Amino acid sequence: MLADLIAALSPHDDLAAAHRADALAWLAGTDDVYRRVKPATPPKHLVAYVVPTDPATGDVLLVDHRNAMLWLPPGGHVEPGEHPALTAARELEEELGCTGVAAEPVFLTVTETVGLDAGHTDVSLWFPAAVGRDEPLRVDEREFAGVRWWARAELAAADPARFEPHLGRYLAARDRT
Repeated sequence: MLADLIAALSPHDDLAAAHRADALAWLAGTDDVYRRVKPATPPKHLVAYVVPTDPATGDVLLVDHRNAMLWLPPGGHVEPGEHPALTAARELEEELGCTGVAAEPVFLTVTETVGLDAGHTDVSLWFPAAVGRDEPLRVDEREFAGVRWWARAELAAADPARFEPHLGRYLAARDRT
């Protein structure tokens, strides 16, 4: 099921094609894809990101993740036997108290982690979520130092080192669809 989900993604650039090939080769070579022990067992594991986007403005809701020390989309590790779309919906509800996740991912990244738990690889499926700026949030303050809406112009003007390294590529890919 995971290989089919990943194979169905259309790469928007050369790096996306390389990430898809890497993820498919990884899946062909292991059935150990779920994180079992924090932070890095196994050293490469499956993650679902959720990118809340205001349908009216295109603004994106990001979280200041305490562990990663970056502004990221909310999300988390896929549990054994859990479909990544269910992970995305569960994480959005747990972390922000919202709903609205798409049923299919639209983007894939393979990334070495940074921050306090640096040193493992996340294979991340990215799911869009339609969330209005006026929707009330219930923020998990244990995990996040902050949460805020970012206008596209603010993201373009900000230091990219403060953000998930593939966020700009995700936004560019979404703009093309």
